[in-house]
Amino acid sequence: MNQQSLPVVSSVLGELGQQLHHYAHLMRLHKPIGIWLLLWPTLWALWVAGNGSPDSWVFTVFVLGVIIMRSAGCVINDYADRNFDGRVSRTRDRPIVAGNVTPTEALLLFAALSMMAIGLVLTLDTYTQMLALVAALLTVVYPFCKRFFVAPQLVLGTAYGWSIPMAFAAQTGTVPKLAWLMWIGVVVWAMVYDTMYAMVDREDDRKLGIMSTAILFGQADVFIVSLLQFIFLVSLFLSGEVAGLGMWYRLSLLIVALLMLYQFALIRKREPIKCFYAFLNNHYIGITVFAGILLSYTFD
Repeated sequence: MNQQSLPVVSSVLGELGQQLHHYAHLMRLHKPIGIWLLLWPTLWALWVAGNGSPDSWVFTVFVLGVIIMRSAGCVINDYADRNFDGRVSRTRDRPIVAGNVTPTEALLLFAALSMMAIGLVLTLDTYTQMLALVAALLTVVYPFCKRFFVAPQLVLGTAYGWSIPMAFAAQTGTVPKLAWLMWIGVVVWAMVYDTMYAMVDREDDRKLGIMSTAILFGQADVFIVSLLQFIFLVSLFLSGEVAGLGMWYRLSLLIVALLMLYQFALIRKREPIKCFYAFLNNHYIGITVFAGILLSYTFD
């Protein structure tokens, strides 16, 4: 390679690196909270289904699948919201709106991520593959249902909890009642934290005609969120009893209850920034429950 071509190569590599950065931004890899909120229930299910010792390959597939599918979900969400994000202060710098990624590029990226996910799930059994089709459908439907369904957070919760029956199917070949009990709990939990998230954008969403549970619940939002938190806590307790989890798990639920009280304190005045902090705090609920499950199988 001669010296004259070096600046050209350097420029091409620089542009490629910048575009990859935009793609990573579109996938929200710089904001991993969504990955964590999807990963923790997946790990709960893998450990319970595997009786404390999940299959190593199943574990690998699900962890990679969580990262890929959350990224794909962000891409298709921004594609669906490309005509709205520019009118919301929190989202106006997203890559499609800013012109850093074209809608066609976003669809191609979504397709590439979907193919990667398909490649992973094809290494698992047929039952899990069938359940994965439902997960794929939910991933595509959710971003668009905000236009016509008053509680899109319910659809999000259904999607985020779907890794639980998939994990049981992959680990045991069946989806027992315990899996559905855990799934219901995660659906409720997702409604809790995504309502907190929607409380941040409530006024913008109302102006744009975008639906959310924050708008649906109105002035009863804090009460209903607290009620849903209680239901979630009960579902966690019942799941632990059915799974035979012991003292460490029950202790983790006590910590979860304290975290919920902290979140209540954050959202009770409906200040957007504090509602966002409450949303982020749910990461600690996820890791606390997982710690309780892990310690129970290790020491109880």
